[in-house]
Amino acid sequence: MDLSGKFTIDIPQVKKCAVAYSGGLDSALALKLLPEYYGCEEVLAVTVNVGLTDEEIEMCRSKAELLGVPWSFMDAEEDFVENYLTKAIRANSSYEGYPVATSMTRQLIARRVAEFALEHGCDSICEGSTGKGNDQFRMHNVFSLFAPDLTVVVPVRDFDFTREEEKKLSDEYGIPYKAGIGDDLTMWCRSIGSGEVSNLQMRIPQDEFIWYKYPENACDEPHEMTIKFENGLPVKCDDVTGLANIVHYLNDLGGKHGIGKIDMFEDGIIGLKSREVYEAPAAKIILTLHQDLEQLCLTKEQVQFKPTVERQWAYMVYHGGWFHPVKHDCDAFIEASQWAVNGQYKVTLYKGNIDITERTSDSRLFRPELRAIVEREKQPGEVRIEWKQPESGPAVKIHGFQYQIVGHRGMPYVE
Repeated sequence: MDLSGKFTIDIPQVKKCAVAYSGGLDSALALKLLPEYYGCEEVLAVTVNVGLTDEEIEMCRSKAELLGVPWSFMDAEEDFVENYLTKAIRANSSYEGYPVATSMTRQLIARRVAEFALEHGCDSICEGSTGKGNDQFRMHNVFSLFAPDLTVVVPVRDFDFTREEEKKLSDEYGIPYKAGIGDDLTMWCRSIGSGEVSNLQMRIPQDEFIWYKYPENACDEPHEMTIKFENGLPVKCDDVTGLANIVHYLNDLGGKHGIGKIDMFEDGIIGLKSREVYEAPAAKIILTLHQDLEQLCLTKEQVQFKPTVERQWAYMVYHGGWFHPVKHDCDAFIEASQWAVNGQYKVTLYKGNIDITERTSDSRLFRPELRAIVEREKQPGEVRIEWKQPESGPAVKIHGFQYQIVGHRGMPYVE
């Protein structure tokens, strides 16, 4: 393939480059383009694992070996779970309905690759983003923070490649690639065909999903499960313990019951809309129950104010600001609220539904003897606050003064 007409900018020349390498079409192609067009004398492929399958890890290794490039592997799953996923759950992470996942992992990966590049004396870092997506911003922001003096190389953007051009060039180089719609897999959320799903009427085929089942393919028998939260995080689900294990368990279980498909129009970092399809069964179940538990355990003011902080949190993470000071400040507020978010749920999963059948919490603020008007027998050891209905009269009268004053003044805006 003749690339002479593809030079739309001055191509930077580098000597030693660390590549954020997933083994996919974009990053694998970069391993060949760097020495051929960027003058790179030494290319280092770095795979940071945040949820890859064994098959994908082996693909990374074998492709790098095929191309004669040294390959380094970093397992960051524990880092992702402990330092990223915990924050996402407590923040009820949602950017316009997308439970931020790739937004987090790209920044985790970028930090690890930047630190690797500095440690190994590289003068540059390479990543496989396109010039039309969001990841270029996320990766660049983090590269700029952790390796501010290194040159950032983005071949797909530099050459203005289309997907078909990349595939054709890969064929010429003898680089194998996965057929079908592309994806990005993390344990929290899997994106399907980002930037490739342009048909508004297209229903994603069932075989493109790895967890989610359409209702007609989902289990015909409901599943009753129990999940326990402590300090805002799930600690046990059925007989499964450990956050990572719970997420994997719920991805399989929820997907089988038709839970977790997200098909939406997303406003990207530069404000362009794209159709994005995700599957996130565990995220859907955990966030649904976490939000419900917060409403049971947090005060009215917390319940109303926290979503404002959460929106800022999700905005910063989506826009590449994981390490930005204001995102750190949001973390502090969110974490401070979670000491009281404790409880246990019984839930029925069936054909896309998450039906809560029982809630228990020792830190709940729901007091039925205060709110209900039905007599309820006092339970052993229960401490009650007594309140008679007539006691509300003076408070209601005082609250109504403002309306009484307006009524005397008149309301020309009311027809």
